[in-house]
Amino acid sequence: MEKKNQNIWGQLSFIDLHTCNHDLMKDKKKLGEFCLALCGKIKMKPYGRPIVKRLGKGRIEGISAIMFIETSTITVHLDEFDNRAFIDIFSCKKFDSEVAKKFCKEFFKAQRVKSKTFMRG
Repeated sequence: MEKKNQNIWGQLSFIDLHTCNHDLMKDKKKLGEFCLALCGKIKMKPYGRPIVKRLGKGRIEGISAIMFIETSTITVHLDEFDNRAFIDIFSCKKFDSEVAKKFCKEFFKAQRVKSKTFMRG
């Protein structure tokens, strides 16, 4: 019988937030603050500062962020047209995905959240 989890490399959580606070969907500074605060909440060590950029044109324009962490990355994409946020956390170090989900929902003042967590490897 094969050992379970012997080849697990990391944990991936995706968090989709709906009906978020509109002002937060347009605020690059707040998104940077969010990335650093999320690191603290899930006990991850940031590797530098978050990279926050406004990208795209027209309907797909929005703010995105990449936060390198010592054990991988956090990425965030904001949709200011429909007030949605899409957050992906991947780490080789285990983290509490429920803590992450709760913090994300509260920070962006989301009315609805959908999330899923996978073990990768």
